[in-house]
Amino acid sequence: MKILVINGPNLNFLGIREKDVYGDESYETLVSRIKQKGSQTGTEIECYQSNHEGAIIDRIQAAYSDGTDGIVINPGAYTHYSYAIHDALKSVESIVKAEVHISDIDTREEFRKNSVTAPACDFFIKGHGFAGYEEAVDLIINRLENKGGIV
Repeated sequence: MKILVINGPNLNFLGIREKDVYGDESYETLVSRIKQKGSQTGTEIECYQSNHEGAIIDRIQAAYSDGTDGIVINPGAYTHYSYAIHDALKSVESIVKAEVHISDIDTREEFRKNSVTAPACDFFIKGHGFAGYEEAVDLIINRLENKGGIV
């Protein structure tokens, strides 16, 4: 089973920016936790981060033909206005998708309360910190196994 974890803009600055919102653990710590989850579940996990909308869309589209079974995505600020990322996620309907947010977007600024990308995903997790990524991996694995898909 292959899962792609995509992180959008500014997530590479975890541990540097807005520690009161995102904590003081680094992006490298997040990637390490995700990779450890892959080892624990016997799942191949690739982590990808970009600050560029088009690059994120290109990576989603590449997932269609590279054997990716599931996508975990934190679109960052693109969550709130990128219909292009929404459309890219919708275009890979055969891939199980989970949107994750480290913080609870419903308790933040008004503009952050709406996700235009979540409707293109199968699951939505918010406010569980780094653990939300691990939860998303579990949800994707369970969905694939229960569909009679990849084991």
